[in-house]
Amino acid sequence: MKRFSKNSAALATLLAFMFSSTLTQAAEKKDIVDTAVSAGSFKTLGAALGAADLVGALKGEGPFTVLAPTDAAFKKLPAGTVETLLKPENKDKLIAILSYHVIPGKVASKDVVKLKGVKTLNGQRVDIQAKGGKVKVDGATVEAVDINCANGIIHVIDSVILPSDKNIVVTAAEAETFKTLIAAAKEAGLAGALTSKGPLTVFAPTDDAFSKLPEGTVASLLKPENKDKLAAILKYHVVLGRVYSEDALAAGKAKTLQGGSVRITIQDGVAKVNKAKLLATDIDASNGVIHVIDTVIMPSDDKKFSATDARHKIKQAVVNGVQLYNSGHHSACAKVYMKTMSEMLDYGDQMPKSVRNRLEHAMTNAKHESCPTQQAWTLRHALDHAYSSMSNL
Repeated sequence: MKRFSKNSAALATLLAFMFSSTLTQAAEKKDIVDTAVSAGSFKTLGAALGAADLVGALKGEGPFTVLAPTDAAFKKLPAGTVETLLKPENKDKLIAILSYHVIPGKVASKDVVKLKGVKTLNGQRVDIQAKGGKVKVDGATVEAVDINCANGIIHVIDSVILPSDKNIVVTAAEAETFKTLIAAAKEAGLAGALTSKGPLTVFAPTDDAFSKLPEGTVASLLKPENKDKLAAILKYHVVLGRVYSEDALAAGKAKTLQGGSVRITIQDGVAKVNKAKLLATDIDASNGVIHVIDTVIMPSDDKKFSATDARHKIKQAVVNGVQLYNSGHHSACAKVYMKTMSEMLDYGDQMPKSVRNRLEHAMTNAKHESCPTQQAWTLRHALDHAYSSMSNL
């Protein structure tokens, strides 16, 4: 019996491989929709695409990558869900779900496993996890991969994945750590904007972040006479579009609804927006994405660069630093230089790139030096270079 069972399993594996190979070869001559229909196990998906008027789109030139739920995957949904979604009045919701299963471009399995997430046609991003020989997309397991079609590629998944259907305000409210932010948005008349279609990106300060402000600040901002000031501060935390963390870091900055720009950097391995630490990123909402920060950022943080002011800062820092150094307080001297350089780096890309790079390099090196004397001199040389470089600006 064991030998028979083993041979049966081997035969089943061979047949599955042959079927898969045949399907792939046939699919390469057909578009995504025709491939799914001919497979016979995607009838519900085909019906849903028809109800959502997406058949034409997926028969287009593409290329597309489709995460295709089987009929068995749709059956896992609560009873009546599919029937409800197929009703004409729920067309928009159905489109949102189906477009969440489509990725622009052709993404093969060898590329998928290298990603932590990828943006879909829905606008929201699916999370990808490769572990123990299995690949999961959100909570769905990938059952078959790389079914090449004339206009893209299909990966088969065992569950229907669902995008967020809750807007930014509802998502934040359910987290229960943004009560002050929500109250402030309502008082500033911005709650409506944050529930609009968007999409928007919000750098959301937690309740703890607001509690770090000087005593009485929040209470003062919530007064009707300070509505405009409050609105300006909150708009400084909002960016148009759905900007995910990797794109934000690559850009290095983002223009806010307030008009000023925020700087997105990595300092000592910590991602920051201006001086606020990013505690959590890429929280999807139906109308945007939320990044959680530990500090309220103020529009005044967006400083205007002046070479004259920068040179004055350096000169004053050197004067104070020399006094401390000559008195034997080398560590205190290094701290003065470090503080000044940190303030200068707040100017971001307004400052000459060569100067900024030299300061960042010196600060990194100084932080890895254990000798205060060497720290002070490393920083001093960088400050002298910055002072000289900006003499003609």
